[in-house]
Amino acid sequence: MTALRALLLTVAVTASLSACNRRDREPAADAPLPAAEAPAEITPADAAAPMNFATTSPYAAVKLTLPNALKAQTDLHARLYADEVRLLRQFVEGAQADRSEAGDDPSIPPYEKTITLTAAAETGKLVSLRRDMSEYSGGAHPNTTARGVLWDKALKQVIGSGQLFRRGADMSLLDQALCAAVNTARARRVPGAPPLTLAGGGEWTCPRAAATPFVLAPGTVDGKAGGLTFLIDPYKVGPYAEGSYAVTVPLTTFRTLLAGAYADEFAGQPAN
Repeated sequence: MTALRALLLTVAVTASLSACNRRDREPAADAPLPAAEAPAEITPADAAAPMNFATTSPYAAVKLTLPNALKAQTDLHARLYADEVRLLRQFVEGAQADRSEAGDDPSIPPYEKTITLTAAAETGKLVSLRRDMSEYSGGAHPNTTARGVLWDKALKQVIGSGQLFRRGADMSLLDQALCAAVNTARARRVPGAPPLTLAGGGEWTCPRAAATPFVLAPGTVDGKAGGLTFLIDPYKVGPYAEGSYAVTVPLTTFRTLLAGAYADEFAGQPAN
């Protein structure tokens, strides 16, 4: 497995895709976790990867959309396309097995899975993409997740928080800032919602920064990131009906935590 494949396959689609077990549950994170392993084999067809992929069968409909920002990053483009298409084909195969086992009831609509990557921000060294996944295999609603892909253009590899921040850095200040940003966003969306804490004690708890997916936030200085936008899935800080959150923490909160190799990629304030 490659660093990128491990990033994209945290939770692989299983062959059974049991609709019963998938209904009304917390969404699975089926992508982005960094790892350092052997690079994926990229075929000549993958190297000329298109920006879209879609296929439909009686059992499932799947779709992949990639951003134009990938065209300049041919290695990342090829690997993302190869790994995401592989994941979608596995989903189609699993859907067929699952529905056949259940008697292939024609009243049940085909399963669906879409993966959409969008450009978040780019600096001199880094390209940041947001990956949104929606998957439906029965139940009251689809499962959705959002993840970040952070690509070092010179090293030609995906990095995570372990590389972006100094080893051994005290993340407590960033944890507190993220918690405050979540509470501010929730108060706007759900007036009167009790504030969350890092310690917990209630049904929901503030997320920890190191365990929360993120993308670079465009900054007020050209070619620099002004902060980090953390991506919080439904069920993480509130019920499904509350939805997902994308909350931005400014550079001033974590500047001293950044690894030396990436400190110069940040400046100013978040643009939005």
